[in-house]
Amino acid sequence: MRLTRREALATIGLGGFALVTGCSLLAGTPVPQVLRSTAPLPRPFAVPLPVPPVARPVRRGDADHYDLTARQAVATILPGLRTPIWGYDGVFPGPTIETRRDRRTVVRLRNGLAAPTVLHLHGGHTPAASDGHPTDLVHPGAIREYDYPMTQRAATLWYHDHRMDYTGPQVWRGLAGLFLVRDDEEDALPLPKGEREIPLVICDRSFAADGTMPYPGVPGRPGAKEAYMGGVLGDVTLVNGAPWPVLKVARARYRLRVVNASNARPYELSTGGPIVQIGTDGGLLPAPRTLDSVRLSPGERADLVVDFAAHRIGDRVELRDLAGDGRVMRFDVDRDAPDDSAVPAVLSRVDRLDPASATVTRDFEFTSGNMHGGTGWLINGRPYAADRVDATVKLGATEIWRFTSDVSHPIHLHLAHFQVMADGTPNPEWKDTVELREAQTVEVIARFDGYPGRYVFHCHNLEHEDMAMMATFDVIP
Repeated sequence: MRLTRREALATIGLGGFALVTGCSLLAGTPVPQVLRSTAPLPRPFAVPLPVPPVARPVRRGDADHYDLTARQAVATILPGLRTPIWGYDGVFPGPTIETRRDRRTVVRLRNGLAAPTVLHLHGGHTPAASDGHPTDLVHPGAIREYDYPMTQRAATLWYHDHRMDYTGPQVWRGLAGLFLVRDDEEDALPLPKGEREIPLVICDRSFAADGTMPYPGVPGRPGAKEAYMGGVLGDVTLVNGAPWPVLKVARARYRLRVVNASNARPYELSTGGPIVQIGTDGGLLPAPRTLDSVRLSPGERADLVVDFAAHRIGDRVELRDLAGDGRVMRFDVDRDAPDDSAVPAVLSRVDRLDPASATVTRDFEFTSGNMHGGTGWLINGRPYAADRVDATVKLGATEIWRFTSDVSHPIHLHLAHFQVMADGTPNPEWKDTVELREAQTVEVIARFDGYPGRYVFHCHNLEHEDMAMMATFDVIP
């Protein structure tokens, strides 16, 4: 009997997973590689954790209006070096945008760069015209408004560049920021707030001796050099734009809003003690879960609570990456403080989608393959084509999508949040990005409601995305 490619991948099994710098289970398939810095690397835990500025809206009528400018700037990231960046309002990460459920939010983007850009609200339940489709370019000097109705629950979202073929280098240079949605349900919970609610935008970068962040692109055309087709990894971990920083904390609970903003690196985050997860991509979980570590692939988010009351003054608690690069940042416990926060046993109501209501099940294989005479990244054996629709979905329909991988692929679906299924039963949490490990099949169920139009889904390893691992779905009335 001859097996299909998906069946062959399934027979390899789900347990074998190579480290991101190792060999693929499928010989010859590119895997991420480290771009080594030539700049002297700083001593870990020598700089304080910066907190990105919070953008201030202008309130007009029923909407909050934000002005953002994508522009070049220079930042001090490594001691003694000046690093050119591309940043929203000239900072990396960009300003944090905070808004509320059902509060219309308009972001007016001015492109002050010498290259086109596109703004995508990752995790946004957004009309197609404002979704940041990769071909909806904002050219140098142009302005575009993105109109977000915010008809979605409180969650940790993020925004970033989404330019066709060039998302990888443009995010690498700094075009990313945090976007928080709040609502009354979350506000009513006694979770840590104020100075004890900390954003952690984690990414990896590499630095040349002159302080620049080189990207191994191919001059004159999109994509990374052949050695980095599997994904570009840095050898410096940045948190909120600082290398291996330190945060001084009280003996109290802290809420950590974590984003994996790396191009290709997954993280397995651990403090060496219990971590309480209260939320994921699409907002609060039904109930907290206590974990030894939290895994995040590129694009995924986690809402975590760490209780430093379990430590003594003078303790130093490292946040480490068990999946690869080791150190991420450090928390230094330096004081006692009152703490009236708590993590309640019930956080939110999350109804499971009903698989019996699904009108169709679709299969999508994410693999490397031949593209225009070279190697590229394909979905169902085909590279992305902007003029091709790969799935037509009825507005309001519930569908099951089955994803199969060769190597690891974090899959991101625009418009619709989904629930990951296990043995045919949806997990009651909302996601917009799911990691496929090597030779794995994952089923998700989604309801495509809200807005008709043209959307994409793709691998969120940005080098895979830029090298054609993306497809279009059209939501029709």
